[in-house]
Amino acid sequence: MMMYTFRMSRRYSIAEARASLPAIIDQAEAGQEIEVTRRGKPVAAVVSVRELARLRGAGGSFAAAYRKFLDKHNLAEEGLDEEFAASLRDKGAGRSVSL
Repeated sequence: MMMYTFRMSRRYSIAEARASLPAIIDQAEAGQEIEVTRRGKPVAAVVSVRELARLRGAGGSFAAAYRKFLDKHNLAEEGLDEEFAASLRDKGAGRSVSL
């Protein structure tokens, strides 16, 4: 049962959050999502730095990931040649659009 309740969001009013900040930080660091409410309505969220980086897409660009892949894998050994990706791209004019 604990594994199902761990990811549930916890709610604190602003007054409760003020009084419980160290505990809230510990919970967020452990991966729990924390909602802060004002008059019963959610107004803010507290998440871990790791979750914030994930939400911001801090994983890097596709180009960086592809270069990293190429550093680890030889395309010829994977059964692909250098022009494989270029051969997949449609070089047509695209669709017509009326404005």
